[in-house]
Order: sequence, then structure tokens, then C-alpha cells
Amino acid sequence: MKTYWLIKTSILPSLIFLCLVAQAQDLETARKKIQVQDFKSAKAELTKVIDANPKNKTALLLRGEARLGLEDFYGAISDFTFALEVDSTFAEALNKRGEAKMALNDNEGAIIDFDKAIKFNQRFTEAYTNRGFAKYNIEDLQGAYFDFSKALELGPPDADKYFNRGVVKAELGEYVSAVDDYNKAIELDKTDASLYNYRGVAYYNLSNFDRAIADYDQAIKLDPKDALKYENRALARSAKEDYKGALDDYNKAIELNPDDPETLNLRGVVKFNLDDHDGAIKDYTQAIELDPTNPVYYDNRALSRTEKGDLAGAVDDYSASIDLYPTDPETFYQRGLVKLQMGNKYDACLDFKTAEGLGSAEAKTAIKKNCK
Repeated sequence: MKTYWLIKTSILPSLIFLCLVAQAQDLETARKKIQVQDFKSAKAELTKVIDANPKNKTALLLRGEARLGLEDFYGAISDFTFALEVDSTFAEALNKRGEAKMALNDNEGAIIDFDKAIKFNQRFTEAYTNRGFAKYNIEDLQGAYFDFSKALELGPPDADKYFNRGVVKAELGEYVSAVDDYNKAIELDKTDASLYNYRGVAYYNLSNFDRAIADYDQAIKLDPKDALKYENRALARSAKEDYKGALDDYNKAIELNPDDPETLNLRGVVKFNLDDHDGAIKDYTQAIELDPTNPVYYDNRALSRTEKGDLAGAVDDYSASIDLYPTDPETFYQRGLVKLQMGNKYDACLDFKTAEGLGSAEAKTAIKKNCK
């Protein structure tokens, strides 16, 4: 009997060791599958591990990540929560649960998780970055700025970190500083078209249209299938009064994305500046068909109709615009001018008085001149 028990107790540790080795191998296999986005297979592997050991926090974390990849966000949150029941200080699980909450638009709940992850690991770069995104989503730009800066401070530096902070700086109106961050991002990654595009937007807002166009050129060279990049270059070309170049860009943007009413509207503005009022009216009409709730499109079509002498059509458009946005003094003023051209002085003065009441200085001058 004594010999039997000696043999049995020597076998048990070996079996436990072999089981732990097998589980570690299964976890590593699942981790690799997650890295190559084979989330379904990874989830199946990890479920076997969890069935054998329901308190394996690493397996729960990894299965949560696999569920994130499968967009099963509630299931992912469940796994991360179970992992945290095993270890409430598990920073990685808190961070990933925050990501799942963000995916469900629960940014405030995500920030609470990121706060805890950072509390338990104050050098957790990914948690700072994620918290920066969540704060950006709730328009806490200063908070996002701090978190993205902290992620850069902790390192290692990469293009995404500089890009993230650059975007926030630009939204805060710090365009010069945003350009500095985009420059650093481009030094680290010269193949990302979006970096050039965003730097171009910053240069545009600094009225440096030549540099903006050069950046849009490079962005389009790297990614010639994105309509937005052509539209951005068109805006910069329009600012330089290169309307023919802008028209070419809007044509390309519409070819790539024919159902964007704003691009059609902007092409209409360019055609207006090229005195192609028939073409402008056609574009504004298409924009209105796609989005009949935008008063600007009616205002713009009214301008082109006025230029063509279609005064009744212009009045109809200004009236439609006023129905949608009845507190814009400029629309009342412009409609008053058209009515004045039509010889309808009484109604014109009524529009001028409404515009004056809404704060139009031009309408006040028109009243003194025409409404005695």
C-alpha cells in the first residue's frame, strides 16, 4: 500500500503539469487565430478551454476578443465581466470591455472601464488611446487631447498616435500644431493617403491652398478611388478661383459617389461661377431630389434662376427655403430683391422688414431706399 500511494502521488503532479501545458498551447493557438482574424475558430478553441476551467481569466479575455471580432459585443462584455470576477484588477479585460462598450455607443460606460484599467496599469498606452477615442466621441476634445498626448509620451511613437492627436488639434482650431503632428505621422508612414488628406484639410483652414492641393494630389495618387479627396481638392481649387480644375474634381467625385447631394450642390456652385446656370440648376435640382430638407440647395438654385430671369421660379425656391429655415434673414432679403425686380414692391418691403427684424443690415438699407 505504501508503494502504491508513492507511485500515485508522483503521477498526479505530472498529469496536472501536462494539462496546464496543453491549455497554454491551446491559448497560444487561439491567440494566433485571433491575430489572423479567424475569430470563429478561435472562439471554438477557447470555449473548450473554458469548459475545462471556467475561471481561466486569460481564456475568457481571449474569447471576449474573438467575440469582439465577430461583432458579438454583448457576448464579449459577458466574457470580460467573467474574467473580472476572477480578477477585478485585470486591466486588459477592463480595456477590452471598454472597447466593446464603445462599439455599442456607451462611451460614458467605456470611459469608466478605461479609467479603471489605467488605475491598475498607469503605463497602459492602449487604454489611454481608447479613452481618448471615447472622449472624442462625447466631444470632450480637451480630454481626448490629454489622452492622445499621454499615449505618445508612453510610446512607442507611431503614425496613428500622431494622427489621432492631430485630428483633435484641428478640431480645436490649432491647425499649425495639427500640421506638426501630421508631419510626424507622415515621417513614420508615407503610404497612408488619409494622413496627406487630413494635412491638406489643415493647410486649407490655414488658407495655404497651394500646400493643401499638393497634399490632396499625393492622397489621390495613393488612393484614387475616394470621392472625398477629389471634393477636398475641388474646394481648394475653388478658393484659388480655379473653377475649371474644381469642376474636373467634382466630376470625378460624382463619378465615384453619384448619390451625395452636397457634392452635386458644390458642383452647382462652381458652374454658377462659370456662368453655366443651366448646368448649375440641374445639379441643384438633383441635390434637392436626394435631400429635399436642405434650404441651402433651394437658395442656390434661386440665385441661378434669378440670373436666367426666372424670377417666379426664384421666389418659389426662396419660399421653400424659408419654410425649412424661417429665421434666416438673408433668404428673406434675397426674396425681397427678386420681388422688387418683379415690380411687387409691397411684398418686397414685407420681406425686407422681416429680414431687418432678424438682424439684416442690408435689409435696413433696402427699406430706406425702397419702402417709403
